Order: sequence, then structure tokens, then C-alpha cells
Amino acid sequence: MAASSGHVETASAGPDSQESHKSGAPETTRDPQASDSDLADTEPQPDPDEDDDEVGGEPPGPKIRETPGDIRLEASANTVALHPSRDILVCGDVDGDVYAFSYSCTEGDNRELWSSGHHLKSCRQVRFSADGLKLFSVSRDKAIHLLDVERGQLVTRIRGAHESPINSLLLVDENILATGDDGGTLKVWDMRRGEAIMDLKHHEDYISDITVDQAKRILLTTSGDGTMGVFNIKRRRFELLSEYQSGDLTSVALMKRGRKVVCGSSEGTIYIFNWNGFGATSDRFAIKAESVDCIVPITDNIMCTASMDGYIRAINLLPNRVIGCIGQHVSEPIEELAKSWDSRFLVSCAHDQLIKFWDISSLYSMTVNEYRKRKKKDGRMKSLTKKALGDNDFFSGLVEETEKKEEKEEEEEDDSDSGSD
Repeated sequence: MAASSGHVETASAGPDSQESHKSGAPETTRDPQASDSDLADTEPQPDPDEDDDEVGGEPPGPKIRETPGDIRLEASANTVALHPSRDILVCGDVDGDVYAFSYSCTEGDNRELWSSGHHLKSCRQVRFSADGLKLFSVSRDKAIHLLDVERGQLVTRIRGAHESPINSLLLVDENILATGDDGGTLKVWDMRRGEAIMDLKHHEDYISDITVDQAKRILLTTSGDGTMGVFNIKRRRFELLSEYQSGDLTSVALMKRGRKVVCGSSEGTIYIFNWNGFGATSDRFAIKAESVDCIVPITDNIMCTASMDGYIRAINLLPNRVIGCIGQHVSEPIEELAKSWDSRFLVSCAHDQLIKFWDISSLYSMTVNEYRKRKKKDGRMKSLTKKALGDNDFFSGLVEETEKKEEKEEEEEDDSDSGSD
């Protein structure tokens, strides 16, 4: 293992100089013999095309959006991560480049901060340290990189960290990180020494995702072989594999304050395990999506999922319900979701080379009853954000009004049913 450091020079251009011009108004005198009507005819009329700002009003300020504007990339992003305390995001693309952006709800205020091209092949995952000072990235080139977040400089490189391309990455704490590769090998690294303290292969296919419990003791992995793996970090040993599921297991997350484990699959089914009941599923939930490639917990009960069909769904766990649609990348597979540090926005990256922002603030006050409401006649999902069905404010307003009307009709029907004997 070798470590080397590189530098990315960044230069900031100064603001363009601006010139201001003043124009004096011609002096006019009043003829004492002229009548008021004559004066009215001779006084200059205001130009109807003259800008109101020049008449005396202040120029309008920058437009404030409900969410930051989309960020367009030069290549499709595989991964996106958000800073733990600042409005900064980092993404890694299929060319191996890593970009850092600041984002804002002010129109046109998103800014590229720096870029890094140290990976030789596709960047698979990026993750911030808990203090937001370090950035870790893994790649198809089998390397692990540690970058300085402020300037984007390469601090540490571990070449040949795996024998197969690295696919997944998890920061356990400030010094320990876990990586999984395309061959099914899991490694746990102590970055203080720059070496692996665990090197285990129990999966038959790629490791798609990794998570850890709150005590930082048990690692859970999902794999393309259809199993979930359980590993004990403290004792540095493998515990068990779950039973095989239909299709690839693509993502894993903890819900219900760690009492439930949910796994997404390539066939659009969510598999649910009880904690300490990892051998077999306790429940499963098919959400009628092409796949469940990414899961982000929002509350103890609500999670957001991303799919190959381009939709971001909000899903309630127990009772199992698809609450509605948060947004979409039209007909483009979504690679990853991430939540902002203030929990206000959900961020997505997809094959359309766009990073999009979604307002998820309404999900925190949402509750789902046991009673199953009547499904929409056309089969479409409920829109949970104004941009859920597109960026056109006019049509999104129409959809919102239509859904409110439908909900009111359903409530009236429920009331009439409950009042009848």
C-alpha cells in the first residue's frame, strides 16, 4: 500500500468592473402668461416603455426558490453526499471526477467550489467525515482516496485497496471505514494506520450497500447474490448470511429506531428483517417499481426510495404504504439519494446528468393510518411536492388542486359510510 498526495489549484476570478452614468434633466421654465391647459400640452409625457425601476423604484432582488436549482454535470453521477453542517454537496461521476458545489435557494446562486480528477476510473461512492473536514471516495480503479474538503486536495491514497473494483463505502467513525467490492469482499480499514483490520469474503457477488448500528458494533451488507451479511466489528468476525431472496439486494437501512432492517431489491420488493432476526425476513412489501436501488430514512416510519424508473417514492413502514411521489428524473435511472444537513431537502443524482433538490419538510408531520384509502382510478401516485410531476408551476398547481378535491371527496365518502348502519 502506498500513499501519495496531489494538489488541485483553484483560482477565483475577481468581479467585473462596472461603470455608472449620470444624466441631468433639462431645466424648464414656466411662461407666466400660459394657462394650465397649455402647460399640460407642453409638459413631456412619460415614456410608456420606460422601466419602472428607472422612475424611482428599486431593482427587483434575486428570486428565492423553494428548493435550489438543478445542477447540470458534464457526465452522469454515480454518487452524491451532502456536508453534515453546511450547504455543500459533493458528487462523483462515471469519468472518475469528483466535484464540490455550494447550493442555495437564491436563483442562480449554486457554485462549483472545486473538482478533483485523481481517480483513474468511475467514482463509485463519496462520503463526508462527521466533522465535514474530510471526504472519502472509492472507485472502479480499486483505490481509496482521502481529500481535504476545503480545497479538494488529495491527502491520502490507498492504491490497490481491493483485488476487485470497489463498489460501496461506509464511514463507521472518524478513523474506521468499511468498503465492499464487486467480488463480494468486505474490508474494514483503520485510517490511522492505513491498513485493513478485517478482510472477509462471504458474498458470492458484489456488495451493493453497507450500514452500521448505532452502537457501531454490527455491520450489515447487501449483495447481488440476494443475501444480507452480518459482521461484528468489535470481534472482527463474520456472523451469518440471511436466506436468499429473489433478485439482487441493492440497499439496506435501519428503521423503527434500529428495531427493523429494510433491504431494497432489483425486483422492486422491500424485504423487512427484525433486529437479531437476520436469518429470515419478517415481512416483505412490493411497491410496483422496477427496483429499489437506494433507501434513505426520513423519520422512524417514513423512508424515501429511488428506482430505475426514475421515481422517488415516500414509503411508510408498518403499516406498509406508498405515500406518494417526491419527484422524478423522467425515465432516467436514479443512482443515489442523500438528505441535507438540516433535513429540509432530499438530493438525487441520475443518468440525465442532473442533481436535483426536493423539499421533504412535509414528511416529518405526516402520519399513515391503518385504514387503506381507495386507490386513484388512473393508478398514479399522490404528488408530495410541487415538482413531483415536473418543473412546470402551472401544471403542478392544477395537479395539486385536483388531488385536494379528490381527497375531500374521499373524506366525505368515509364520513357517509361511518354514519350509516
